[in-house]
Amino acid sequence: MSDAALACRDLRKIYLQGRVEVPVLLGINLSIAKGEHIAIVGSSGSGKSTLLHLLGGLDAATSGEVVIGGRNIHALDEAERGELRNRQLGFVYQFHHLLPEFSAIENVAMPLLIRRMLPEEANARAVEMLGKVGLAHRLEHAPSELSGGERQRVAIARALITNPSCVLADEPTGNLDRQTASEVFELMLELNRAFNTSLVIATHDGALAARASRILRLVDGVLQQS
Repeated sequence: MSDAALACRDLRKIYLQGRVEVPVLLGINLSIAKGEHIAIVGSSGSGKSTLLHLLGGLDAATSGEVVIGGRNIHALDEAERGELRNRQLGFVYQFHHLLPEFSAIENVAMPLLIRRMLPEEANARAVEMLGKVGLAHRLEHAPSELSGGERQRVAIARALITNPSCVLADEPTGNLDRQTASEVFELMLELNRAFNTSLVIATHDGALAARASRILRLVDGVLQQS
């Protein structure tokens, strides 16, 4: 597992509803190679989002381990987890989660500012990254002034600005029309190849999943090769 960009072993998640245990993930084993593009598919409510949250250290597993950069993320304290996420992972969601009061540059630069990079350098890198996603002409625009596809491009730029080992994307095109979704997905694949960043996408879109190098299906709490 130490050679993988991200890996998990016997990952389990059980929620409690009152006194009733609701099992969601029942022993997930997964190893993601550097630069690999994986699609995780499954019906609504199958646990795709839960799995990505556990892989990203955004939620605690009931048992098992997640290893990023050779470190078990669930063995770290909250500050250490946050630093590891900032340096090793990027996140893209169905809804962009951009900060509405900030411009595209400021949103993309934020992960670098969190690690205390000088604002001038962080902004310069944000400008460069926004150029790579085709938004060099929209640098100073707020999210409300951007189209849905443009907002997702900003979110992708923000996810990649730290040059992470792996990007976790949860239905990143689910809120877009078919044409825009295809364009955004193609951009993610281009950047995946250009940066050699591993890409894990949870999606219900079979056509987009088919373009991944590996498809895994989440059924009854277990990952199956598709």
